[in-house]
Amino acid sequence: MLTKQQTIDCINEMAKMFPAAHCELVHKNTFELLIAVVLSAQCTDVLVNKVTADLFEKYHEPEDYLAVPLAELEADIRSIGLYRNKAKNIQALSKKLLTEFGGVVPKTHAELESLPGVGRKTANVVLSVGFGVPALAVDTHVERVSKRLGICRWKDSVVQVEETLKKKLPEEMWSDAHHYLIFFGRYHCKARKPECPTCPLLHLCREGKKQAKARGFDG
Repeated sequence: MLTKQQTIDCINEMAKMFPAAHCELVHKNTFELLIAVVLSAQCTDVLVNKVTADLFEKYHEPEDYLAVPLAELEADIRSIGLYRNKAKNIQALSKKLLTEFGGVVPKTHAELESLPGVGRKTANVVLSVGFGVPALAVDTHVERVSKRLGICRWKDSVVQVEETLKKKLPEEMWSDAHHYLIFFGRYHCKARKPECPTCPLLHLCREGKKQAKARGFDG
């Protein structure tokens, strides 16, 4: 397991590799961010952005999503996985925003998670990206990289990965670390073909050193 300092060093190295790391979901406000993150579950940001390019031209406020039949909203997001369930959740969360939060996206974790279709990861993204609150959302890239490097254990749950990262990183690094880990996992430490031979973190990486030995390159 990597120490706190080694974990910080890893994040700093990722920052050098991807200094412009950011949320790649296109949005103009916090409400659009919320909708985009809900749509992104088990779906790529690239596909979400293709869909929301038209979606956000048609729908601007929670009221807009409630003004159309569910079938129409389903058709508008049909190319996205789980579109039926997501359309239902979008209408439900829009209704709750209007009835309980004055049509405004709430700023606390508990309130965000009370919205239909919003789990811990979505709430963390909205808090961090939308409101600038220190938070560390664990998606598939963050989980994979954290486990490969040895920041946390292979058997750790998503919540345990988040807790471990927060313990090993100072709070002021959480939000940026989330983006660095995602870019590192998306563009370098990829799921199927991680670029271990050229990785500047190979000397620290638990999985990388194992692969180096198996493949015969210098780790």
